[in-house]
Formats: sequence, structure tokens, C-alpha cells
Amino acid sequence: MPFHEHNSLRYYSFNIFSNSVIQAVFTRRGGVSPAPWHSLNLGGSVGDDPANVAENRIRIFDALERDRASFHDVWLVHGTDIVHADAARPLENHPERADIILTDNPEVSLFMRFADCVPLLFHDPQKKVIGISHAGWMGTVKGVATTTIEGMQSRYGCNPKDIVAGIGPSIGVDHYEVGEEVVSQFHEKYGKDTERIIQTRDGITYLDLWTANLIQLQNAGVEQVQVSGVCTACHLDDWFSHRAEKGKTGRFGVLMALI
Repeated sequence: MPFHEHNSLRYYSFNIFSNSVIQAVFTRRGGVSPAPWHSLNLGGSVGDDPANVAENRIRIFDALERDRASFHDVWLVHGTDIVHADAARPLENHPERADIILTDNPEVSLFMRFADCVPLLFHDPQKKVIGISHAGWMGTVKGVATTTIEGMQSRYGCNPKDIVAGIGPSIGVDHYEVGEEVVSQFHEKYGKDTERIIQTRDGITYLDLWTANLIQLQNAGVEQVQVSGVCTACHLDDWFSHRAEKGKTGRFGVLMALI
């Protein structure tokens, strides 16, 4: 089953990845934060007490039996820059600004935060490389999935056919209404494939980020992709959703590491 529980924590794991990688998309359950961040808020910039965020982070690392000092994250900016996490990030250092983080070091635990944007998880079992990418609409239209694959190729020599990818819980098409300025950018980016990504019903236009990122991965040569199909806005008991909760919410976390 994709969902697992550890004490009071609940998390989603893809079953497409091998057992040589640890990977979990944590729900909002099992933390110490009060409303409106209840309870496993892992975002430090949404108004929650930093002590709560720190305790929540300890809980997810302990649940997966990862060294807390192995932590490496980035400051998300809705772009396509890559950070190669060759070592853990010293907590006294400010995280680098990027939306892609890659490593081949088993002593590093990659970590990212989300609240509707798409978590993209990557593993190349041949080159022993993992990565996480952050794909909101801006990052998607800029080609963050494509850039991730290119980064894995150029830095680590990965073959796209060996790469396994997961498209994680995020806002689904039925809840992601967008305007013409967004639609026009996707038309320019995707051409004829836009009809697979943009849906219009009752005069309202919706964006399918899952399909948009799947297309990028397939065009980059990735053949092994699992789409979680879990909508954050549909399941507020499990997930933080920036749109559904009108911005007054927390951030859920994705943790990934090589064994």
C-alpha cells in the first residue's frame, strides 16, 4: 500500500522505487503544530513557532531512522536551478535558492516542502543517484522536470532509461483553476500537447500539472514513472493545500535518501 504509518505519523511512499532508496511524502498528521498548521507542519516561513517546526522535522527523520545531521534542503523559488548536495547542509548556513536537489551520497538526506506544488522524486539505481524537484506551474512551464533529468545526465552520467520517477501528491486538475496568462505560457511550451494539460468546463479553465510533468519526463526518455494521483485539495485531512485553505496552512515534507 502507498500509505504507511509510524506511531502517529502517516506518509505516502511510491512502490515503483527499489528498496535501495528511502522515500516518503509525509502527510500533515502526527506533529505538534497548532491550527492552522496542524499538525506536522514542516514549513518555517508560514507563521508557525520555529520550535514546532524543529520538533516536527525531528519526528520525520526519526521515523525513517535517518541521522538528523544528514539534512539538506533548498530555498524554493519556482525556477530550475540545481543544487548538488555532496554533503549535508550545516544548519547555520542559509539554504541555497533552487528547486532541484540531487545527490549520490548515502550520508545525505534530501528534503523539500510542499503545499499544492508537485513533488517530483527521482532515483537512478545504476548510478546510485536520487533527486527531488519542486514543480508548481511556473517551474513546470520553465521545464523543471526536463532540467532535472539533464542535470542527472551531465553530473552523474545517468541514462534516462534507468531513471525511476514519482509524481507525488499535489493539487489535482479539478481544483487548479488558472487564467489566460498561464494558459498561453503552456500553449507556447507544449504546443499540440497542451490539449492534454488544459481542460475547460463550464467556462472555467483548469491545469493538469501531473500530465504536464509526465510529458516532460517521457520526452526526456524516462520510461518508469508512477503518478500518485493524490490531490492535496481533495484530502485536507492528510495534506496541506495552499489553495483550498486560502494560504493559511502549513507545508508537508518529502524526505529521500540512498541506503
